[in-house]
Amino acid sequence: MKIEGESRSAQKTREIIQAASMAFLDKGYDGTSMEEIATKAGVSKQTVYKHFTDKETLFGEVVRSTAVQTNDVVEYVTTMLGDAEFSEGGLQRLARRTMRMLLDDELLKLRRLIIANADRMPQLGRSWYKDGFERMMDSMAACFQRLTSRGLMKADDPHTAASHFFGMLLWIPMNEAMFTGNSDPRSKAELDRHADASVEAFLAIYGIPRES
Repeated sequence: MKIEGESRSAQKTREIIQAASMAFLDKGYDGTSMEEIATKAGVSKQTVYKHFTDKETLFGEVVRSTAVQTNDVVEYVTTMLGDAEFSEGGLQRLARRTMRMLLDDELLKLRRLIIANADRMPQLGRSWYKDGFERMMDSMAACFQRLTSRGLMKADDPHTAASHFFGMLLWIPMNEAMFTGNSDPRSKAELDRHADASVEAFLAIYGIPRES
């Protein structure tokens, strides 16, 4: 599908990345060939090499683009978390949405691939962290700084607060999913309860008690 205003070259690049992502997630890095990616993208192998020097470069772009897309969602949601939304349970909704997004089956498979190839391609892990999680932390810290300045939170160190937020929210569910090989070890209701409890504990430290 062509995006409005997108050049033909940009469209081909996007389609190759999408095809590569599906192939890597299906067969792993070593089990995927550039020829297979070309077939999935509906282009020649020469076209793939015209856009990407080699398989490692293409895998790196899959990692980078996925990390950026994931953070873009969190960045958008945190930006929209205004005073009224926060006071009406907005942080709980943000926590639930973030957890569901980061526990997505395809995203978990990609994380496992990055970890499996960390020794020989360490730059991929660094790219994932920088373009994804580090930016996500910055977005959340900026949100907490804004809420603190408006008297809705008390986060003297917003980045530390962001690390506590993500730590409480994701440490157990993420490790369950990553290490058991089960992308859905908990039900949606269980995840929602975990998200709500994490936010409640977080706000016990960083929240401003409401006047009765």
